[in-house]
Amino acid sequence: MKHFVNSVNAAAVPGATHQKSFWVRLKQDLSRNKLIYLLALPAIIYYIIYHYWPMYGAIIAFKDFSPTLGTFGSPWAGFKYFEQFFSSYYFVRILRNTLLISIYSILWSFPAPILLALLMNEIQHNGFKRTVQTVTYLPHFISTVVICGMLIDFCNTRGLFNYFVELLGGTPFNFLMETSLFRTIYIGSGIWQEVGWGSIIYLAALTSIDASLYEAARIDGAGRFKQMLYITLPGIMPTIVIMLILRMGSIMNVGFEKVMLLYNPTTYEVADVISTFVYRKGIVEANYSYSAAVGLFNSVINFMMIIVANWVSRKLTDGESSLW
Repeated sequence: MKHFVNSVNAAAVPGATHQKSFWVRLKQDLSRNKLIYLLALPAIIYYIIYHYWPMYGAIIAFKDFSPTLGTFGSPWAGFKYFEQFFSSYYFVRILRNTLLISIYSILWSFPAPILLALLMNEIQHNGFKRTVQTVTYLPHFISTVVICGMLIDFCNTRGLFNYFVELLGGTPFNFLMETSLFRTIYIGSGIWQEVGWGSIIYLAALTSIDASLYEAARIDGAGRFKQMLYITLPGIMPTIVIMLILRMGSIMNVGFEKVMLLYNPTTYEVADVISTFVYRKGIVEANYSYSAAVGLFNSVINFMMIIVANWVSRKLTDGESSLW
């Protein structure tokens, strides 16, 4: 009621709300919602300390950085390290590998949780449904190190996979030493680990669909497949679009830990990605400026991809499904 009276008073005096400065309005808002701001304060402090404050360090990509001279004391190098990276043999290789793994992940990993959510939505037996959800969620909570250890054991010449190879009359071999199988193993294990966890958001979106739509569809003679096609999928489409935009924004970010634990010199040709290359150059070889230049290039591409994906989404959906 108080908010309504204030709105009426503001409307009665043209330009009343516009006469107050930004700082006055901010002070009033802080006064009215101080408890909400207090709850948000830890998250704000976290992002300032660990995400925004370290950004100044990106300038070492344009300097001949020396730990003894510091970030601001090191001499400027211009675009020297960017030029070195773009002209090196590794540029094409790691860019190709990063894009291929990301694109394959989007093609196979992104639809998997959507399909699982749609299938679980059709299960009528609650006990079986909860069991399936639990079984598919559990791999998400297993450490990446443990997952990679399991994969290494399964893929070696005496591992589980080769047991089936021998049963079929084949010759045992180390799966992780085969360049043609690395991406398949990486993406397949990722689907197994994250499909259940990723389906949670789509299951939540399914609960917002009006049940009367399904009742009307059944009256009109629509089967379960047509209900899913014409009611369920359109109902969760805004969620799918938002998740796809966010996924496009990280298209150049391939899981560093998993690749690092699974690849080896024989598979560098197909497995070496930007994040592992930055690690080798920056940490192993202590070439900080070069690795910072590569990392900055990676971040700029990700930023451009999320802008483009959001723009395309706004165009295709008339502004109904987008981040901004």
